[in-house]
Amino acid sequence: MFTGIVEEVGSVAEASESPSGGLRVSVVASLPFVTSLEVGDSVSVSGCCLTVVERALNSSGTFSLDLVDETLMRTAPRWQPGTDVNLERAMRADGMFGGHVVTGHVDGVAEVVSVSITPGAHVVRFRAPLRLAGHVAPKGSVAIDGVSLTVVDVGGPGGTRPDWPATDFNVSLIPHTLAVTTLSSLRAGDAVNIETDVLAKHVERILALREAAHG
Repeated sequence: MFTGIVEEVGSVAEASESPSGGLRVSVVASLPFVTSLEVGDSVSVSGCCLTVVERALNSSGTFSLDLVDETLMRTAPRWQPGTDVNLERAMRADGMFGGHVVTGHVDGVAEVVSVSITPGAHVVRFRAPLRLAGHVAPKGSVAIDGVSLTVVDVGGPGGTRPDWPATDFNVSLIPHTLAVTTLSSLRAGDAVNIETDVLAKHVERILALREAAHG
């Protein structure tokens, strides 16, 4: 379980075929971050919950993760060497809950529609897959590349911008978020990992089953 409060930005150092197939990715991070990890620990890498399979301590530190085909198919292309990634360790039971409930199970890939930068406002508009549109609500929470964010405007019925498609929503990024995550580099057309509110998904499932039972 994660909170969407990014601890630091790392970088993909190497990506190659893993011994069991799929992809093995090595990530460079600060020495304190890597030292705190053990093999078998869960870590969020740009919103994707992965398991540490190796670690190496040198002038900085690296840790390795195995990505299966399912993960590669459902996440944004973050796995090329040189790509910066947002990092967060799994939340401790006695830790401070500063963001929202983030499972690290990426729901899909969204697209950056536009980035608007004006004095005092850095607003990014996204387009989510249609199947996720109902999970995004004004002032609700969403995780983008592992960052906990508050939704501002949402398109379509029940949203604040009926002139937008129901798949569209935007967020306003504060200077701190821009400084400590990868989101400052987002540009129109970029792909991002999106995880919607876990409570919305459970409610949708309950209602679907109820409708099917009474249909």
